[in-house]
Amino acid sequence: NSAVNRSVPAIRRPLGVTGSCGKAQANIHTPSAMKTSGFSDETVAATAAVLAFAAVRWWPATDDTQAAASVFTPAFALADSEGRIRTTEEFRGKFLLVFFGFTSCPDVCPTTLSEVAQVMDDLGSDAGSAQPVFISIDPERDRRLGLADYTKAFHPAILGLAGSEAETQAAAASFKIFYEREADTASQGGYTMAHSPGLYLIGPDGAWLRQFTYGTPAAEILSDLQSRL
Repeated sequence: NSAVNRSVPAIRRPLGVTGSCGKAQANIHTPSAMKTSGFSDETVAATAAVLAFAAVRWWPATDDTQAAASVFTPAFALADSEGRIRTTEEFRGKFLLVFFGFTSCPDVCPTTLSEVAQVMDDLGSDAGSAQPVFISIDPERDRRLGLADYTKAFHPAILGLAGSEAETQAAAASFKIFYEREADTASQGGYTMAHSPGLYLIGPDGAWLRQFTYGTPAAEILSDLQSRL
């Protein structure tokens, strides 16, 4: 399918919560800037606390923080293009590469799926040990646009899933990721989606293993996977 070019360049942007699938979500005054702008000590202290909370809540975890975190078992129960409910349970025994995104995403999603496609090609005879999954955070629109055609354009092994809004929210909460709808008059339908840009690796036993931050090259993902086979 010539509609998608796997050689999309890796668009490296500042990591963290993305707006409009890669665009900085907001400009935030730092406490030091607020001090010079004449804000009170109480306002500065409150803002610092908010920023500290935001950094912990939304900033992608590094390997060090992940290693220190308690192991958890994320889950999803979402429909595929044929309407069949697919769950994490059915993939026990395989590694899962899970990414949350949407088909109208201009940069982060196609870049990451291109890397995943390269990983699946390079796994060769070991490709059956991994299952890549693309979970739509814009399920109603993505079903209408053709989610299966979108994922297959990158690689036939990538499984596209789109549930109800409640099911999508449950999956996102289970994986501890963020997404929300943003108004954007330049986008189809007058909106776009902001979302966490990581690629998530789940082990054969269903336990969370790690996050690959946005921009991680296919070679690095491949090396990690092969070290676990």
